[in-house]
Amino acid sequence: MQEDTQLNGFEVVYKKPVTLTDTPFHYCPGCGHSVVHRVLMEVIDEMGIQDKTIGVAPVGCSVFAYSYMNIDMQEAAHGRASAVATGIKRIHPDKFVFSYQGDGDLAAIGTAETIHTVNRGENILMIFINNAIYGMTGGQMAPTTLLNQVTSTSPYGRNCETMGYPLKITDMLVQLPGAYYVTRQSVHNVNAVRKLKKAVEKSFEYQKSNPGTCFIEVVSNCPSGWKMTPVESNKWLEENMFPVYPIGDLKVPSGK
Repeated sequence: MQEDTQLNGFEVVYKKPVTLTDTPFHYCPGCGHSVVHRVLMEVIDEMGIQDKTIGVAPVGCSVFAYSYMNIDMQEAAHGRASAVATGIKRIHPDKFVFSYQGDGDLAAIGTAETIHTVNRGENILMIFINNAIYGMTGGQMAPTTLLNQVTSTSPYGRNCETMGYPLKITDMLVQLPGAYYVTRQSVHNVNAVRKLKKAVEKSFEYQKSNPGTCFIEVVSNCPSGWKMTPVESNKWLEENMFPVYPIGDLKVPSGK
């Protein structure tokens, strides 16, 4: 390799970030988690903050994130990642701190921690993976499960009369004064991945000035939980998830 630009006569257009370990991902084929991991580590790598970043991952599909991310990581109890991240940031205010949580974790058992973390305006980045299902534990209905969506605990589809409506927690959090930057992104195609990367970059840049909480929801797929192929799941995502959870910024700093 010459200056990392040539490899066996071919131009190098992508390299694995040094912040990703060589441990094979355990995620199901087509799952969005692995793409989000890569994007997050790319940003940390490119910003040169590997030794200044601390991540927190709780129970769920992301529970083994510390095996893949070559940075300081802390595991948290189910739903408590934002509380743990708060403690870390207060002890180490000079570090870049983020939590990485799924919908069953952040929007169910961790709802209270989530709301109060953002309401206090804790200077952390919260990454929220919304695939509308409990992916790790058997495909049960999650707070974000769509109306009429079939899961292992809603075999006839989610019924609003007995099961309530999908919880749009990001739309709730945007109302809190402690929320500084709130956006909803995806990784279903190349353009979406680029936009997510920009959102992560902005969030870490904002964290330098202690403005409040940055919150990124990633509307993602769950091929195994949805009982679909990866291609089918991405199509279903666009046709069914985006109308309920539309992609785009919900709250951005004024003048930025």
